[in-house]
Amino acid sequence: MSEDGLRARAAELLMHAGIRIGGDAATDLRVHDPQVYARVFAHGTLGFGEAYMDGGWDADDLDGFLFKVIGAHLDDHLKTLDTLLAHLKARFINLQRGERAWTIGKAHYDLGNDLFRAMLGRRLVYSCGYWKDANDLDAAQEAKLDLVCRKLRLQPGMRVLDIGCGWGEALKFAAERHGASGVGITVSQEQAEFARTLCAGLPIEIRLQDYREIDEPFDAIFSIGMFEHVGARNYRTYFETVRRCLRADGLSLLHTIGSNEEPSRPDPWIERYIFPNSMVPAASQMAAALEGLFVIEDWHNFGADYDRTLMAWRANFDAAWPQLAARYDERFRRMWRYYLSGSAAVFRARRDQLWQLTLSPGGVRGGYRVPR
Repeated sequence: MSEDGLRARAAELLMHAGIRIGGDAATDLRVHDPQVYARVFAHGTLGFGEAYMDGGWDADDLDGFLFKVIGAHLDDHLKTLDTLLAHLKARFINLQRGERAWTIGKAHYDLGNDLFRAMLGRRLVYSCGYWKDANDLDAAQEAKLDLVCRKLRLQPGMRVLDIGCGWGEALKFAAERHGASGVGITVSQEQAEFARTLCAGLPIEIRLQDYREIDEPFDAIFSIGMFEHVGARNYRTYFETVRRCLRADGLSLLHTIGSNEEPSRPDPWIERYIFPNSMVPAASQMAAALEGLFVIEDWHNFGADYDRTLMAWRANFDAAWPQLAARYDERFRRMWRYYLSGSAAVFRARRDQLWQLTLSPGGVRGGYRVPR
């Protein structure tokens, strides 16, 4: 198809989302490189994201533009070989086992603590904040950590396990506010080193370890923003590991992004540039993997809060860019803004959710009273 034909096809699709090419609205598309159309129709969402990274197109209101695109499901019209390959790889290959389990740590979480410290705010908590009564990012993250501890009914002297402990903030909060001790595991060298320093002097051990290797008792187990890296072929193994390590009267909390879509549909751009070998679970997959192991005491959805969290991260990233530019180039800046803006748009459109599941091995006697 000719360049004019591709442009006309793109204009027709964008009209369904209320977007014009070269229009005056902040959410309209400005194309700088005419090759953008060919890249998008040849490579779908992968080509679209790469074209933005390369400066091929812009929108003054990037997250608003992407919200319109995602809300109108225009990505459903851009199924390409790249999309198919990403889906087939996720469905038929165990991308999160053995050496592959460590890929995400090296590719994403080891990018540099300077980047994440600049972006995440006072606490290095790389997951959705809880904005119910919060007015800023730091308050929302503290509220989220408090919510986790309240749901787990943490008491002084309890021993807790944090699967995918990140930079150690949740364990530190549990130790300082609730008198808990515990173990945190991560597959990121950078995170492990930072967490050990952050938690120095507290009864906390940080390990560079895969979750499958854990086999010791804990009073409570939580995982915040790690399950997206487990993979559907390993969900049962994950829950079996938690069940093996959780005392009979204990509680476990799982905080994860969840998808409305059918299982095993990773986005090719996210897979290549942001979270390799990752997969957002569907509710059907999680429910099946839990069967016979746990009682689901509570399934809490506050996915709309992730939009606000991501926009706060983007604002922090933009403000810190003059300092970060010494280490990261312009293509990285555009990649990261596209990632944060697109992710915010996904949650704004309610295409993805944020779930917290509270689980017990045999059911809480008398029932579980749900904290909110």
